[in-house]
Amino acid sequence: MPAPGGLLEGKRILVTGVLTDASLAFGVARLAQRQGAEVVLSGAGRGLSLTKRTARKLDSPADVIALDVTSPDELADAAAELGRRWDALDGVLHAIGFAPKDCLGGDIMRAGWADVATALEVSAYSLKAVVEALRPLLAASRSSSVVALDFDARVAWPAYDWMGVAKAALESLARYLARDLGPEGVRVNLVAAGPIRTMAAKSIPSFKAFEDTWGARAPLGWDVTDSEAVARACVALLSDWFPMTTGEMVHVDGGVHAMGA
Repeated sequence: MPAPGGLLEGKRILVTGVLTDASLAFGVARLAQRQGAEVVLSGAGRGLSLTKRTARKLDSPADVIALDVTSPDELADAAAELGRRWDALDGVLHAIGFAPKDCLGGDIMRAGWADVATALEVSAYSLKAVVEALRPLLAASRSSSVVALDFDARVAWPAYDWMGVAKAALESLARYLARDLGPEGVRVNLVAAGPIRTMAAKSIPSFKAFEDTWGARAPLGWDVTDSEAVARACVALLSDWFPMTTGEMVHVDGGVHAMGA
């Protein structure tokens, strides 16, 4: 049940990237509802039916709209649908990423430009595409927040390869969006999460290496099956409790980012 006077009381939030109830985005959507937000989910392509089934597992089943971030028509249609529903949009969670298999696995030289272009478009450029489509609704709020899920790209990770490059682009892009959208009252921030056992994680070769070592390296410990801490950080950034924070990357990784080898 929504918490009276919750952090997101009265907020209207779009959550992308929900596939199953193990998705990080699902945890954000569930907590956002419990903190008082009205939530709409988006899905794309063959995953849309899965998103719709998962949406029914929320405390309050959420509506789902189609949003393929590589389709200008779907971006425009999604903006129009949200505009018919709401006169303003208070927040967006960007939880979208994809890389073809040759872009992952420990050999940065293997992937050709076509595959790399796909990884960059879906995993980085899509943040600009979504924000651009929804910009009038975000600006109408005068205090809106865009939060993108990240995996800290300041170092090279085993097997992450071009997805790591795409995340680095996402981090840079978020800073430029923060610069350009700040005068319209739109904040843009990132949450760099530690590894969580999601469907997306299963597509990363050697992900088990992260599972096996992350908890030992993290000063606060780490549970790859518990996304609650990530959801709380996202909801906090979507709320009005960070009114002067933009262009920031908040680490929710048990402290691994601050440790040496």
